[in-house]
Amino acid sequence: MKRVHFSLLSALTLSLTLVGCGSNVKLNDVAVEDRSGAPTAASPTPAPAAAPAAAGRAVAPVEIRSADTSGAGPAGVARVIYFDYDSFTVRSEFQSAVDAHSRFLTSNTARKIAIEGHTDERGGREYNLALGQKRAEAVRRSMTLLGVAESQIEAVSLGEEKPAQTGSTEEAYARNRRAEVNYR
Repeated sequence: MKRVHFSLLSALTLSLTLVGCGSNVKLNDVAVEDRSGAPTAASPTPAPAAAPAAAGRAVAPVEIRSADTSGAGPAGVARVIYFDYDSFTVRSEFQSAVDAHSRFLTSNTARKIAIEGHTDERGGREYNLALGQKRAEAVRRSMTLLGVAESQIEAVSLGEEKPAQTGSTEEAYARNRRAEVNYR
């Protein structure tokens, strides 16, 4: 008898939880207002007419990249360091790129970089995030040993989330096992 009551109570609790977590919002039906006046490919139906913009309230475009290319990093140096399968050791063929970035950063102490560690799609999500972090940290550690201040470097992992090449071939896997150096 207790077992039947427990089963009914469990089923009732689960049902109430699922009902409480439900939503009536349909994400595909969200209205998007296009104020630029230009047609967009993403909206199959015409956007509702927008009210005229108030004078002086126009949004100015923001330029992300600086026009000054001297702060973009050393010219002609690879920004991608590739790794072997299931490894976070910087290969000797990429040590010259790490050296060049390190020299640039030590002579430009105001510059900062983010090193993004990436993996191929094999392995679990948590494992790939950890491996991507180890790859970014390996490049960071190499640079700090060459004299770059730790405050200039941020090491982050993106795991398998941003592949350089899609597909399940060995070539695609090899291009995705990487660390990217991005100047800020």
